[in-house]
Amino acid sequence: MTKQTRFNVGYAIAAIFLVFMIQYAVSVANQIAPIPYSDFQRLLHEGKIATVGVSDRFIQGTLKEPLPGGQKQFVTTRVDPEFAGELDKYGVRYTGQIESTFLRDLLSWVMPVLLFVGLWWYLGKRFAESQGLGGGLMSIGKSKAKIYVEADTGVTFEDVAGVDEAKDELREVVDFLKSPADYGRLGGRMPKGVLLVGPPGTGKTLLAKAVAGEAKVPFFSISGSEFVEMFVGVGAARVRDLFQQAHQKAPAIIFIDELDALGRARGIGPYAGGHDEKEQTLNQLLVELDGFDSRSGLVILAATNRPEILDPALLRAGRFDRQVLVDRPDKKGRVQILQVHMKKVKIAADVDADKVAALTPGFSGADLANLVNEAALLATRRSANATSMADFGNAVERIVAGLEKRNRLLNPKEREIVAYHEMGHALVALALPGVDPVHKVSIIPRGIGALGYTIQRPTEDRFLMTREELENKMAVSLGGRAAELIVFGHLSTGAADDLRRVTDIARSMVTRYGMSDKLGNVAYDRDPYTFLTGRDLPSPPHERDYAEKTAATVDEEVRAIVEKVFQRALDLLKERRAVLDRTAQRLLEKETLEEAELTQLANHPEPRSPQAAAE
Repeated sequence: MTKQTRFNVGYAIAAIFLVFMIQYAVSVANQIAPIPYSDFQRLLHEGKIATVGVSDRFIQGTLKEPLPGGQKQFVTTRVDPEFAGELDKYGVRYTGQIESTFLRDLLSWVMPVLLFVGLWWYLGKRFAESQGLGGGLMSIGKSKAKIYVEADTGVTFEDVAGVDEAKDELREVVDFLKSPADYGRLGGRMPKGVLLVGPPGTGKTLLAKAVAGEAKVPFFSISGSEFVEMFVGVGAARVRDLFQQAHQKAPAIIFIDELDALGRARGIGPYAGGHDEKEQTLNQLLVELDGFDSRSGLVILAATNRPEILDPALLRAGRFDRQVLVDRPDKKGRVQILQVHMKKVKIAADVDADKVAALTPGFSGADLANLVNEAALLATRRSANATSMADFGNAVERIVAGLEKRNRLLNPKEREIVAYHEMGHALVALALPGVDPVHKVSIIPRGIGALGYTIQRPTEDRFLMTREELENKMAVSLGGRAAELIVFGHLSTGAADDLRRVTDIARSMVTRYGMSDKLGNVAYDRDPYTFLTGRDLPSPPHERDYAEKTAATVDEEVRAIVEKVFQRALDLLKERRAVLDRTAQRLLEKETLEEAELTQLANHPEPRSPQAAAE
């Protein structure tokens, strides 16, 4: 219990005691003397009674002269006249028993007050719980940060894989927390704040816990959204309380997850104002970051996957001095992450982490953990003793393409269209240079709308692509549509997703990468800052900064690139029509073709019959 709490409780006890003392004084001042009924009859006969009040059970009145005790008011119990006469006959002194009503009167006064206070407390607690205020209305200004000691985190740098550069940056923080006095012997100081930037699921929170586990210091963890409540000023109070708690336990780490929920740039949006609750909370955080000395042993870690929307004042030198990128792992990093998670499951002898990593380009650490878990579940479902490489392959397909829908029955015509469509993708990929090899082709429906799928396996991580490689990638996407047109003479709705992907690539080539001869080396589309998520954000409703004539030229160039690529896919499949027919029929029979069988069918064509040649 804090000093402030003890102070408030003491005042409450003193007030209650004072009320009882006042009530006692009043009761003493108005004391009524109980007298026997026989004395009442004597006083009545002597003419010493001034007034009398008669009730069913009592007689109350006032004496002309006070009694020896000083009381002028009296009360006596009524006695049956016949019974009183019998007692007088034998000289018996008789009286009635006076019932005390003090406790009853006290309870009648206290109970309503207690009932009202209890009802108010219960309703306040329920309201606080519904608003996420935790300890009730009286604790809304308290920080809800969770305090972990070193034994509770249970995470060290050995548990974090695939982000070696980020770990090297944070080892300096660990050394500082272990010996803050020795660290500044040359006059340098530790950065006040370290911002972990990276896509979701790359291990930012795990890294922060690993820093606390390595340094063996208290770890305060809180989400940015927990600072902001419906009451104005609560967020700022919680920021103050959080830093106060951390100072008391220094050296310590404060970790704020999802900083963008708290640190969004001020003044953005049509309804932004200087008195907004989020802005007050952000202002208080900025003050606290300026107010503490980095030599005190307090380090601020924060994580976000949207650094572009953070307030510039938050990122300036002296606050979050250092930004550490926690990116998606490369192949080497994926192997390390898989090895960490594979220790927790039973693995068969045929499982190779390098091969699994090759199947998972672009996967984050969380995705890889989910992959290992899905593979183990698949092995458990088929009652296996260990998780095999086939389970990992099926888990990759389940994550990338979705769950198999074997109960989704297609009619024979639709099934044939899907088979030719998927083989169109595969054969164009096999024919073009520099394209990722085809790993599997299937016409088993998966996910929400996929009637078939073609999976390509990259041979290496790529960070740059030339115009030719982009065009080859577009040709593979349009291979299914081209196969439908060649075989059936019409188009279907099955290529909707392919068209969207191809159009996005072509538009990026024209407006972002400067790969158009007519428009030249100019970027007409601003980068939507999607380098962390890897997805394009919807274009904001702002005016273009180029002319309508240029916009028309952009549309023409995009259309020209797509038509050129589509024609190339048509030409490739027309040359390999026999292979297309044979592989499509084989796909209809088996429903799934692996890489080895598909390569054999495509590279060793059977001779066409004279009748087929004449056609």
